[in-house]
Amino acid sequence: MFSLTVCDHVMIAHSFKGEVFGPAQKLHGATYAVEAEFRVPSLDEHGLVVDIGLARAELRRALDSFDYENLDVLPQFAGRNTTTEFMAAHVHGLLAAALREGRLGESGKRITGLKVVLRESPVAWAAFEGPVG
Repeated sequence: MFSLTVCDHVMIAHSFKGEVFGPAQKLHGATYAVEAEFRVPSLDEHGLVVDIGLARAELRRALDSFDYENLDVLPQFAGRNTTTEFMAAHVHGLLAAALREGRLGESGKRITGLKVVLRESPVAWAAFEGPVG
């Protein structure tokens, strides 16, 4: 399996519901380092997994949908605890849709797996991994 990873970051504010979250029930901020790893069983005729420029652009487009926002007030997150795990799955869904819609070019149509990692600190991160179909 071949892979290509692109990275970016996003800054958000949010709060959680539930005693399990302790002080994180209050509004707080987070800066996530975000990694998107695209996987394919074989390289295309150009020796690529996917066009790195298109991959970076689509990751940025996904992150722009909530960068510098308070997630508590965005309709797409209404009633959800926007945990790091949940947000990794959300970004995965946005990138998987971009792949299905052909926004990552011809080589993007060959991608069979995608892993998204959100690093909230040097010692803690979460990921979501799955097929793109």
